[in-house]
Amino acid sequence: MPGLLLNTLRGENSGKRPIWLMRQAGRYLPEYRALRAEKGGFLALVYDTDAAAEITLQPIRRFGFDGAILFSDILIVPYAMGQNLEFLAGEGPKLSPRLVDHALEGLTAVPERLSPIYDTVAKVRASLDTDKTMLGFAGSPWTVATYMVAGEGSRDQHETRAMAYRDPAAFQAIIDGIVDVTVEYLSGQIAAGAEAVQLFDSWSGSLAPAQFEKWVVAPNARIVERVRALHPQTPIIGFPKGAGEKLAAYARETGVDAVGVDETIDPIWAARELPEGMPVQGNLDPLLLLSGGAELEKQAHAVLDAFAARPHVFNLGHGIGQHTPIAHVEDLLRVVRTWQRQA
Repeated sequence: MPGLLLNTLRGENSGKRPIWLMRQAGRYLPEYRALRAEKGGFLALVYDTDAAAEITLQPIRRFGFDGAILFSDILIVPYAMGQNLEFLAGEGPKLSPRLVDHALEGLTAVPERLSPIYDTVAKVRASLDTDKTMLGFAGSPWTVATYMVAGEGSRDQHETRAMAYRDPAAFQAIIDGIVDVTVEYLSGQIAAGAEAVQLFDSWSGSLAPAQFEKWVVAPNARIVERVRALHPQTPIIGFPKGAGEKLAAYARETGVDAVGVDETIDPIWAARELPEGMPVQGNLDPLLLLSGGAELEKQAHAVLDAFAARPHVFNLGHGIGQHTPIAHVEDLLRVVRTWQRQA
């Protein structure tokens, strides 16, 4: 039988709130740090399917979250498209050659780089209790493109935004290529056992409204349409971080089944403005979880109360910080699991 998380993503509002946390498998867990020290670098962990499955399951064993989010990275898609990918200590991910000065056509696709990720999904799903939901994911085209163009992350994505203005045809080709591989990638995860998937658009907040429509809404809508045609029963969560007042249009126009809300959005506004009945995910500030105390409980209740009238998946507004105390996560779980919707 489907668990609480999957039922909520399908539109059920039972009064109970499922919870999982973005980046719940990661550096704040001592068991993760121990395994990484044993196995080596980040990319090596992603491609060691036994290790990646173990990391995905670690927070489920410790906290009993309602969903297990695949341990991987959004840059697996450009890696499969033929860019070289490295994770350098203290510097973050690096992709080469940069597409700001190298044509997309010059890349040689390596689709077999996707296959180990499917193996990880299958191993996790086989190990999960039936009431836990296996979550797959991919980066959305705009966010993935910012790394492919610049070769690394940046604060304002200026090189990619400039390229999109300067040469929209070339940039459209990059977006189209990402869309195609992302559909294949998500479909492969679902075939391997993912029961819901999330599209992360971590840098959508850097775009002006017209560019947001062109490079965030339109390509995500294409992905949703194509994945849904292949897997009509699989909920798709869209998370356009930084979308602000453009969030409601994103929710309506992309066709996603559920929408993730970051911590900068007033949950009362979101509950009022988002499409009626649409499941919402979010949106506690990760820094509140880091800080803990009475304010954590107060604000968690504020989020829960704001979304009481619609299906709601409790989550953070972005990823959990690496220095977050385990005790604070336990406190949050207690708050969410003892909350009751008022009649």
